[in-house]
Amino acid sequence: MALTKISWRPTYRSSKFRNVYGKAGNREQCFDGIPITRNVHDNHFCAVNAKFLAIVTETAGGGSFLVIPVNKAGRIDPHQPKVCGHQGGVLDIKWNPFIDNIIASCSEDCSVRIWEIPEGGLRRNMSEAVLELYGHSRRVGLIEWHPTCSGILFSAGYDFKILIWNLEVGGPVKMIDCHSDVVLCMSFNTDGSLLATSCKDKHLRVIEPRSGKVLQEADCKSHRVNRVVFLGNMKRLVTTGVSRWNTRQVALWDQEDLSMPIIEEEIDGLSGLLFPFYDADTHMLYLAGKGDGNIRYYEVSTEKPYLQYLMEFRSPAPQKGLGVMPKHGLDVAACEVFRFYKLVTLRGLIEPISMIVPRRSETYQEDIYPMTAGTEPALTADEWLSGMDREPVLMSLKAGYKRPCQKAFKAPVRERKTMVVNGLLESIPPKTENELMRMFFRQQDELKRLREELVQKDVRLQQLELELNNLRNNANKL
Repeated sequence: MALTKISWRPTYRSSKFRNVYGKAGNREQCFDGIPITRNVHDNHFCAVNAKFLAIVTETAGGGSFLVIPVNKAGRIDPHQPKVCGHQGGVLDIKWNPFIDNIIASCSEDCSVRIWEIPEGGLRRNMSEAVLELYGHSRRVGLIEWHPTCSGILFSAGYDFKILIWNLEVGGPVKMIDCHSDVVLCMSFNTDGSLLATSCKDKHLRVIEPRSGKVLQEADCKSHRVNRVVFLGNMKRLVTTGVSRWNTRQVALWDQEDLSMPIIEEEIDGLSGLLFPFYDADTHMLYLAGKGDGNIRYYEVSTEKPYLQYLMEFRSPAPQKGLGVMPKHGLDVAACEVFRFYKLVTLRGLIEPISMIVPRRSETYQEDIYPMTAGTEPALTADEWLSGMDREPVLMSLKAGYKRPCQKAFKAPVRERKTMVVNGLLESIPPKTENELMRMFFRQQDELKRLREELVQKDVRLQQLELELNNLRNNANKL
């Protein structure tokens, strides 16, 4: 009698990250006394790099955000200087991945602004931006820096447009106009050659950003997509959203075929948005719920089961948003592989949460710290716009983080600081009284500036006419 060969498969995968745990910072490591914004816009309102922590704050008119050196934790002075140049509420902030002192912000005043933070942090309120970029006809809700190219910034507005800004010339160079509703999320692949977007029209798109061509599109009827993130070079996308039964879901997609998801997995029945974060070095996916205190984490693989649940960090304090420290800012000696900065609105608190791989050895752990994306751009703006793509310039964390000599950010000439785009966008009328008032005051300011410029030119013209008459009189005497 022939024997049937049975292969036994273990119920868990052997993984070096199976015992990763979350460690919340103690009171001395937290940032306390911060008036975190109460804006209900679905964003993080926080940005972190190796030098600074930036948080959008609640203000009585206009928009502002704090910039605090990341090593100066503790209770924050209520009179701490702020960046306060926007006329409307700030909706998103992002640090330049290659220059630590440059931060971009976007606002309800329809503008995108670039700020240069002085070394050591702010000493007085900053209201003058390096660049003010106007091109959207409605408020701007999202901004993203290109992952490998210096000087390229993407912005998505409530006019359903995505604008690509070349900061080396201070103006827009491309417009992506393929969405029929508000863009909810933008994510780049590793070399920045593809852009994935989720939209309020319930469509998931993969776009070639230079041409604006939609390469793949999914109509997500059973899985309403809110957030999307590329999984490094795995040619996969992860989305979070809501199922038809109003349960929170995570779905995995093939970026070259969005006809249907590879897998869909229900998370729970809570109503808050799920923010996805992916670590390409460890292939770990973190899912953090807005309005609850949990952070679930998974290991992603190209084979079944694709998403392997590892563990969950639990906290009673609900999170409004989360900032993420770049890899070169982590504590390598403590085997820290990821660090969140959690916004707790009710307590006015920013709490660091470290994800740590438990190791007994005190030597450098090369298996959990591969070569990672560094702080040097792989391309210039002109090279990327001409059609070139390059992988990120990699760096090692072994010798500790030593920042190379950086190039200073060079803004265009001051006369080109405020860029207003007339040819790119059609005139979309304001939909609310606030938008109408903002547009009216902006036009009034522009008229005032033009009148002053006209008066100066009239005075100059009179001076030139007098000089010309004097020259004629002198010539007649001779």
